[in-house]
Amino acid sequence: QVQLVESGGGSVQAGGSLRLSCAASGRSFSRYNLGWFRQVPGKEREFVAAISWSGGRTSYADSVKGRFTISRDNAKNTVNLQMNILKPEDTAVYYCAADANYSGTIYSRGEVYDYWGQGTQVTVSS
Repeated sequence: QVQLVESGGGSVQAGGSLRLSCAASGRSFSRYNLGWFRQVPGKEREFVAAISWSGGRTSYADSVKGRFTISRDNAKNTVNLQMNILKPEDTAVYYCAADANYSGTIYSRGEVYDYWGQGTQVTVSS
């Protein structure tokens, strides 16, 4: 069983930065691919970024490429999302998720992920 707890959300003006963190419990965390997703009320959940278990491979949605950076620290059981040059359209609840299937592929499909955090709100004002 893995528990994920996000932090770091808040309100910021357009052009600003935020750093989200997700702390995980569970002995196998370092072997899981991890992802960040976001959701706006009334809209479908959207893939943001993902990282392989080793941290050697990453994937980003086109909408955040070049602005967001995903990273992980397996010694501390954390995954981070550095968000720069934020835009109002980045406003959403952000969730971290863990793929516990020891996948060789990092996925952008949310249904692949087994564990989810409770989410943290990010609000970007213009």
